Amino acid sequence: MVGGEAAAAVEELVSGVRQAADFAGQVRSYSESEKQWKARMEFILRHLPDYRDPPDGGGRLDQLLSLSMVWANHLFLGCSYNKDLLDKVMEMADGIEVEDLPQFTTRSELMKKHQS
Repeated sequence: MVGGEAAAAVEELVSGVRQAADFAGQVRSYSESEKQWKARMEFILRHLPDYRDPPDGGGRLDQLLSLSMVWANHLFLGCSYNKDLLDKVMEMADGIEVEDLPQFTTRSELMKKHQS
């Protein structure tokens, strides 16, 4: 690349970075830690091509963002959801590594210990 071509390529790269930063700022929850956000963003970016909204607006991006929150809430907060939904998000997250996850004890586990 020479001259104007190089400048155009740099401008396109900068524009892409700005768009990604704007997108991140729009979908990151104010209560998410950096670790939670990085994991959820990896989940989102991994599936973004499959969930882009069609021209007529079909809400596919909203669905992806919701699925990412289900996964993050389950992982980081211990929230429980319908088995089919959890199976889906865990499959979607396969291969995303998150270190130092909290350990949770379910109500059922507590009741079993208490009855013993």
